Amino acid sequence: MGAGKVLSQHCIRVAAGLIAMSLETGESEQRPARDVYSLPIKFMLTACAAAVAETVTFPFDLTKTRLQIQGESAAHHSRGSKRVTPNRGMIQTAAGIVKEEGLFKLWNGVTPAICRHIVYSGVRMVAYEQLRDSVLHKDEDGYFPLWKAVVGGMLSGTIGQFFASPTDLVKIQMQMEGRRRLEGKPPRVHGVFHAFKKILSEGGIRGLWAGWVPNVQRAALVSLGDLTTYDTVKHFLLRHTSLKDNSLCHGLSSICSGFVAATMGTPADVIKTRIMNQTRDKQGRGLLYTSTMDCLMQTVKKEGLMSLYKGFLPTWARMAPWSLTFWLTFEQIRKITGLHSF
Repeated sequence: MGAGKVLSQHCIRVAAGLIAMSLETGESEQRPARDVYSLPIKFMLTACAAAVAETVTFPFDLTKTRLQIQGESAAHHSRGSKRVTPNRGMIQTAAGIVKEEGLFKLWNGVTPAICRHIVYSGVRMVAYEQLRDSVLHKDEDGYFPLWKAVVGGMLSGTIGQFFASPTDLVKIQMQMEGRRRLEGKPPRVHGVFHAFKKILSEGGIRGLWAGWVPNVQRAALVSLGDLTTYDTVKHFLLRHTSLKDNSLCHGLSSICSGFVAATMGTPADVIKTRIMNQTRDKQGRGLLYTSTMDCLMQTVKKEGLMSLYKGFLPTWARMAPWSLTFWLTFEQIRKITGLHSF
């Protein structure tokens, strides 16, 4: 895991201290807001909070990815394979990874995942805040209407995921290496840099954005569920209840945002994962699916409509603590550095 592991361990220690401080003080008073921070500083604060959340919840993401692929493996299984892994549930899949591959394989692919979130979360959070404060604008009473929050959430997610798509592609392929070995297939990649090199050699620069369409579609829905829900619920609680702008308010808002994001994003996530994981020819064309719609139709036809929600439980189980960890850390970092609450 290398540099990603070191970075994530450091961020976890920082986040633990920040959250503990938040709970002890109760955040009864807000520090004076300072708007002198540049966009790069906001980007760095977001990246730190995202790295903490990604590391803590990454095993759920790996489990979710394996669940989303297992039906596909059965449908496209060839007679030449040495072994086929039986379909499993969420707990069986996670336990199987630990038993068959080792405990630390639950973090296989965490380095590109952290890199992805540094880009994705950093860009989308900064973009959303800029859209909210400088482009779409709040109402005169300081309220940000729901329709504007929806537009801002989807646009910021789209922009962030487009830039982060190459790292997502590498993460998906690295996550599937353990399963490929168990099925008797040769490994495709041997690390982050080898994965990037292999993708570039097979598909060129365009190959790095393979599957970017369903990726961006999913990100727009997830960002709509996450950012829009968090921002809307938080300010609803502040306006219509006695809650203050503190950790309790942030926690309740993040729980809502995690559930909505998982519900809206899982179908697109299944399609995105399958397109990104498929084998490609020398021209970079997929051998299993020709397009997003083709993947959607094949999946529903062969496995049923509910197959689009494969991995929902680990997705929700991951998004709930991810949102909680991210938003508590993010809000506390902003407070400590003197930046106004999100």
